Amino acid sequence: MAGTQAGKKVIRVFGVCLGLAVAQISVAQWGEATEKLQPKSTVAAGSFTLFNGQLSADMPKSFALQNTDSSVGNGRKWLMGSLHVAAYTGTLIVLNEAWYKDYPRSDFHTFNDSHEWLQVDKVGHAWSAYQLGRASAASWRWAGMNPKQQAWLGAASGFAFLTTIEILDGFSDEWGWSWGDIAANIGGSTLFLGQQLGWGEQRISFKFSFHRQQYEDEQLNMRSDELFGNSWYERMLKDYNGQTYWLSGNLRAFFPDSKIPAWLNVAVGYGASGMMGAENNIWTDEADGTLYDRTDIPRHRQWYLAPDIDFTRIKTNKKWLRTVFFIANAFKLPAPALMYSNGKFVLQGFYF
Repeated sequence: MAGTQAGKKVIRVFGVCLGLAVAQISVAQWGEATEKLQPKSTVAAGSFTLFNGQLSADMPKSFALQNTDSSVGNGRKWLMGSLHVAAYTGTLIVLNEAWYKDYPRSDFHTFNDSHEWLQVDKVGHAWSAYQLGRASAASWRWAGMNPKQQAWLGAASGFAFLTTIEILDGFSDEWGWSWGDIAANIGGSTLFLGQQLGWGEQRISFKFSFHRQQYEDEQLNMRSDELFGNSWYERMLKDYNGQTYWLSGNLRAFFPDSKIPAWLNVAVGYGASGMMGAENNIWTDEADGTLYDRTDIPRHRQWYLAPDIDFTRIKTNKKWLRTVFFIANAFKLPAPALMYSNGKFVLQGFYF
């Protein structure tokens, strides 16, 4: 039951957050695309200049806090606020229709799942909060908010939405309010907010990658289909064995006087393998009641070191391409990686 609960929960959080993030980015970029060309103006961040809402310099900044055009009125703020409320309300209504109404309600209760899935699911919550904050802040930038307002509203919007989902879980008999999820949501929002307020940019990006796990043991493949689904998108959302989460640091941002390419990053990743259940590898077949004990399959944490790219630091004057780069920066570039797991180092020639 715990495995099914976690799988369904991650679809709600991961899928909905990614959809909201893309929608917020698209709205902000659509707004920029409708503007007339403006003359160059200086911004507060160092010696960078701003042209049509985009920084231009030898080293572009990753989602830099930018001063906005003082001619922007309150209309955009009201529009963006209304769009946030409408998007979040509509999403929660859809969630209720798609998930919660089919499960019994209960009094508000908590659910301790912090020990499950070697905490990969919790890292996924943090990633969702970070990406929602990043996307929301981009939309508030278009609305004309000042840099600090962009950062605070972005981080608060992401956290508030995820907390609302947690409240709905708290009143559902199938799930419950998870303090572990709340801590992860705070962590992801804080990672975004802290960098925006401290550095004025995202020097360390929070990224995601996925690969589908295939096993020589057919029993494990059948168990994976049962737990995580068979389609690629179900596996991407639900199979924690194939998910890796990365903190990707931009080298030039930390060494501005160097000749390191502005887009080059080094990423540290975390994942896990061998998980055929939330807590252990023992399960009962729901069809015939057969008990399966696969404790012979070790459950391992995995750590990675790999090169990466910060797509948002690639210079371009095309707004549609900037939108593509902004979205792409939520995901880790496939590349060789050094993996450490179970006391051993393994070189992966191509890892995603």
